[in-house]
Amino acid sequence: MLLGAHLIFSAYGFWLPNDPRGSWSDFVASWELLRFGKATKVSTTRSVAWAPHDVALRKAAKKSLLHSQVFFNGAQALAIAKGFAQAAREIDLRIHACSILPTHAHLIIGAHRASYPSITRRLKACATWFLREKGIDPMQGRVDGEGAPQSPWGSKYWKVFIENERHLRHAIRYVEQNPLKEGKREQHWSFVVPYPSARLDAPHKGAAKGIRTMRSIDD
Repeated sequence: MLLGAHLIFSAYGFWLPNDPRGSWSDFVASWELLRFGKATKVSTTRSVAWAPHDVALRKAAKKSLLHSQVFFNGAQALAIAKGFAQAAREIDLRIHACSILPTHAHLIIGAHRASYPSITRRLKACATWFLREKGIDPMQGRVDGEGAPQSPWGSKYWKVFIENERHLRHAIRYVEQNPLKEGKREQHWSFVVPYPSARLDAPHKGAAKGIRTMRSIDD
């Protein structure tokens, strides 16, 4: 039975499609980035963040981005959290753990009738709205290659299905401890529904079955 998923959203410029450690992309859309290699898609369910790689090549590729890499500060993290809370209320989404870091965010969500792409779009959209409403969007006034407002988020995300309680507990601990690994304080968000009080034995009607694997999805 599918209990939920571990979602990872990256800020703009954090993880490139041709990152030498691997990525979740099938192709490189930018000609400038393509000079540094083709997409390096991987299917592993484990993090490749610490994999040995050419650091100089990765940093050089980031210099070819249309905009500078985004780093969220404390005020922006609070706005993002308000956005996540708003999205959870709107679509009745259970969030069991959340950490918002300068370059990415982790969420453990319960099974839901909506598709993961639509859930992800809603979470990102609400977070971006609060950033803009407060006038602290790091991409304020910037546009993408087609002239549309530039999102502060990367265009894709990582997803790991969670199918058993042991995996769920491990994923929650991982997300809760993530800020500590970066030398930051623990994060406690009011919209997080703690386990086991979340009644995980009764997932939302229509939750689809799936295999425990990491996938890349277009935003």
